[in-house]
Amino acid sequence: MKPLKFKPILKQTLWGGSKIAAFKHIDDNTPNVGESWELSGVKGNVSICTEGDDVGKTLEEIIAIHGDALLGKDNHQAYGNEFPLLVKLIDAQKDLSIQVHPNDETSVRLGYDRGKTEMWYLLESDDNAQLYAGLNKEITVAEYKQHVADNTICDVLSSHSVAEGDCFFLPAGRIHSIGAGCFLAEIQQTSDVTFRIYDFNRRDKDGNLRQLHTEEAAQAIDYHVYDDYRTTYTPRKNEAVDLVACPYFNTALYDIDEPMTLDYSSLDSFVILIGLKGKATLTVCDDSCGTNGANGSYTTSLNAGETVLIPACTQQVKVEGEAKFLETFV
Repeated sequence: MKPLKFKPILKQTLWGGSKIAAFKHIDDNTPNVGESWELSGVKGNVSICTEGDDVGKTLEEIIAIHGDALLGKDNHQAYGNEFPLLVKLIDAQKDLSIQVHPNDETSVRLGYDRGKTEMWYLLESDDNAQLYAGLNKEITVAEYKQHVADNTICDVLSSHSVAEGDCFFLPAGRIHSIGAGCFLAEIQQTSDVTFRIYDFNRRDKDGNLRQLHTEEAAQAIDYHVYDDYRTTYTPRKNEAVDLVACPYFNTALYDIDEPMTLDYSSLDSFVILIGLKGKATLTVCDDSCGTNGANGSYTTSLNAGETVLIPACTQQVKVEGEAKFLETFV
């Protein structure tokens, strides 16, 4: 199988900005685009292939055709024809609501398919950009509800000034909010379940306050306080820098200026590469290749703003160019 690319699904939001189209080098003047769903298996928002062996097919259809070869044997057995990860770009011109996602157990108990654990990698954001992640003091359920009622929930949240390259892991249960000026890549479980805690008393286009999920969120929140909510890592050239390892996905950062070969021969999973900066050429050699890769090799680009899906049957990918990118798999 060749590497696959998909058409981005652009989402207009109340808080969206104008960074996404420029970052992806696409001609789209749609205002207030808050999200680009780069790779999605969410029902009603399934990605459509634009490059590879299955152009025009949905991601769900491609999985149904290729199964283990695309997802990996264990992933296919666990998730069936549903793609297990959702990759987004998020541009917040205004603050997003304060929210929390439930874990798998709580989600099922409340009538949803699964929970949502996610991570953020900050792209080039505004100088004064901030976000909320986690609590700055331990509170009880009753105290949480009182803070929501009197509009002081932000007083007990941990606020973080952010810059390009910052990374935050957000396990299900962690209260969070993306602040105005943040531009980031998000990797998450395939789930669209979000419990809105507080929305700054803003009104939608029809003048209505948006719905809050105070009771559901109370059951989902992790009320513990942790030492550091920001992922600490040391950037290095031309090697994988691990950012997140959890039951739902593993993510590494690459910053290359010389050719590298990514070896996936022992990995039973698809791989997603998310272009952050620069441009690179990806060359995939299938089992019929000779020692010089002259036969059966496929080449595609990985530029800033592009997302490429590498099928699980792929053994190796040669990357050439000067580029920074995220690599994630299950």
